[in-house]
Amino acid sequence: MTMVLDLTEIHAAMTAEVGGKAANLGELTKAGLPVTPARVLTTQAYRQVAQGLETSGEGLAERARRHLLDAPVPPDVREAVIAAYASLGDDVPVAVRSSATAEDLPFASFAGQQDTFLNVVGAQAVVEAVRRCWASLWTDRAVAYREAAGIDHASVSLAVVLQVMVDARVAGVMFTANAVTGRRREIVIDASPGLGEAVVSGAVNPDRFVVSDGKILERRAGDKKVAVRPLPGGGTERVETAGDGLCLTDGQVHELAALGARVERHYDAPQDTEWALDRDGRVWLTQARPITTLYPLPEPKGPGLRVYFSVNVVQGVMGPITPMGIAAFRLVSAGGAGLFGHGPADPRDGAPFFAVSGERLWFDITTAVRSRPGRALFGRLVTLGETRTATVMQRLFQDPRLARVTTSRRGFLRGAGRFAGHLRLPARVLTALVSPRRALASVARIGADVDRRLRVPGSATPAQRLDHAERVLAGTFPRIISIMPTVITGYALFALASRLSGVPVNEMGDVLRGVPHNPTTEMDLALWELSTRIEPEPFRELSVAELARRYREGRLPPAAQREIAAFLDAYGHRGVAEIDLGVPRWSEEPEHILGALANYLRMKDDDLAPSALFARGAQEARSAVVRISARAGRGRPWRAAVVRYALRRTRTYAGLRELPKFHLVKTLAAVRRSLLVVGAHLADLGVVDAPGDVFFLDLREARASLGGGDLRTLVAARRETYERERRRRHVPRVLLSDGTEPEAVPSAAAPDGNGALTGTAASPGTVTGPARVVLDPVGAHLEPGEILVCPSTDPGWTPLFLTAGGLVMEMGGAMSHGAVVAREYGIPAVVGVTDATHRVTTGERITVNGAAGTVVHEAGSTTSA
Repeated sequence: MTMVLDLTEIHAAMTAEVGGKAANLGELTKAGLPVTPARVLTTQAYRQVAQGLETSGEGLAERARRHLLDAPVPPDVREAVIAAYASLGDDVPVAVRSSATAEDLPFASFAGQQDTFLNVVGAQAVVEAVRRCWASLWTDRAVAYREAAGIDHASVSLAVVLQVMVDARVAGVMFTANAVTGRRREIVIDASPGLGEAVVSGAVNPDRFVVSDGKILERRAGDKKVAVRPLPGGGTERVETAGDGLCLTDGQVHELAALGARVERHYDAPQDTEWALDRDGRVWLTQARPITTLYPLPEPKGPGLRVYFSVNVVQGVMGPITPMGIAAFRLVSAGGAGLFGHGPADPRDGAPFFAVSGERLWFDITTAVRSRPGRALFGRLVTLGETRTATVMQRLFQDPRLARVTTSRRGFLRGAGRFAGHLRLPARVLTALVSPRRALASVARIGADVDRRLRVPGSATPAQRLDHAERVLAGTFPRIISIMPTVITGYALFALASRLSGVPVNEMGDVLRGVPHNPTTEMDLALWELSTRIEPEPFRELSVAELARRYREGRLPPAAQREIAAFLDAYGHRGVAEIDLGVPRWSEEPEHILGALANYLRMKDDDLAPSALFARGAQEARSAVVRISARAGRGRPWRAAVVRYALRRTRTYAGLRELPKFHLVKTLAAVRRSLLVVGAHLADLGVVDAPGDVFFLDLREARASLGGGDLRTLVAARRETYERERRRRHVPRVLLSDGTEPEAVPSAAAPDGNGALTGTAASPGTVTGPARVVLDPVGAHLEPGEILVCPSTDPGWTPLFLTAGGLVMEMGGAMSHGAVVAREYGIPAVVGVTDATHRVTTGERITVNGAAGTVVHEAGSTTSA
């Protein structure tokens, strides 16, 4: 490897030799974009100095920095640096810039993690600045950033750029997409007098300009009280400035925007650039990197502005879905679309509205947003399921770009008629009204039919297993959705009772406590009852990992071994992120269940036992029915009878709401078991390394490789993408095809100024206690009475509810899964609280008011790890 390269010799694929920053500068230079001359000291020099450096262990950052600052610079490296500097001119001022191999990457910018030294003059000063750049690879912040990004310290290296300084009159940064709203091709420019360091470091409030489609949409003057200027002989100083007016003319703004558009076209991706305007008025680029915080866009499903709705967010699964999990949902969606007469020619392609982006599931809901019936139906559904999404949708309905399109209602009515006919909607509603026994028996038959279709003979070939998987995945949704007419009847009667009694729906929550026929509640109570029948000592003394090891080896005490096995036989198909058939089930990884049992066995107050709470909740619900019926009957006795009838039916059917998903997850788990057999076959053939690799293929690929081949490289690449997406911190609820995330995220405060967090009231009651922020329920420790603060929940979370004193969720509405279960257990809950997991700290005492929808930080509360 050459020790020193000119920018003209460098291109984007040379990151391993010159680091991300230099690779991008070389690419810009080759593209004919304005970059000042520079030489690059390659990673070869760093590796010479870093020989013998340990990249793990205690005090890593400090040890590595000291090594690089103290080690002598080899003579050939020193000579190369001096020669490179001299080739730029006699004592020319340069910027000495770190360029790490893990920097300016498409998925992690590492912006500001390594050091840059400005206006360095003289050969000896340049050599010293190079040494300090090497050491900056091991700043505490850079080490922490790499660990958070999952990058191995031993794999990184550092090159150094020696770049001629621009004598900047004005400088700053330019994003070719709006990093706040996500909107693509809306160019945002921050500018301030002097060197760009003032803007990049946040030392100044810069002028801001926003440009879109050649128009300046915003000009906002900053105070610009400080400017960074070069000193004669080297170094910089900060000077106070007047900061009056704007520091760029409209012409200069347009010139910068045009330059930014050129950079984006070259990379075919939005870019974060740094620029400088010299004393002669010429614009120079000093850096370009991908904007890594933008959420990737789905492939457009049609012309014009499109609206995408996140299936992941509404299901409380913020992480990515495996490729096979996505393939499964394509088939499920195809089955759903077929009910309306819009199924795809090949079910493996998924429904026309199905989309994938960021390894997550999306529905294109543009047609619904732009039609009158679609707005009415979709608006009501999201109001019940996810209140914050409902607010976003109401804003979208006002967007003139998404104005309603007047079309014939015939197509909508035809599709709705097909759907109702398949569900036998009138007959099922009538049955639910007149005979709960027959309605529940019909629901049970649907479940039995699903179970029957999931059976696969042990002798089935891999090809037959794939046939079976495709058949049941495409056919499951049409079967399980037939449960919903009964459920909807129950909730419709609930609304009728509210109207007749004059009691608002949000004040009738007690009626829904302790409802029967809810498979998630039954599962949680079964786990609690299990905890009362097993030997407690191991669960109080051993770690969860040790408990799991002993369970797998059959070495838990007899009752525990037997009872846990029976529980997993009934419910082992469930798990965290269970909508993805690519993730393990409880039956495969029982740690979560064993941890929940350990939590239950810490409870000492029998009155707080979940079974007792559930029984009290059911009694309070019956009392609420009597109370509401009596209120309805004042002066009109017939109303009391109707309300009593309606609320009893509601209680009979409300718990069935969870049943379709229960059967869907059971289907996914059965398909997973069968696909592991297919994966073992592929591993035997050498197509993949291990049976579980099959989940990083799709169904077509698995079938095509049954006769052999080699997909290990493909699997490895997809695993890398999956792991990278797992680290994504933000997933929009709703996304537009121009990149805009419509949801505003204001910092809510209660009217009395007490700093309350506000959300949606989900389960009445007030509780004060220590918060426990939990991002992943597996292995989570929740002391009895602690308030669970989490992003969202699916049934895999609910064992934690049994010891929780209250619940705060970032996602969800009054009818979302977490809210429903919280009401059934009688724990106060507030959902839809923006950034709750960041604004509440574990150990902090908070008060949750589940009727008012507020979460209040208690004065003088303390925090703990």
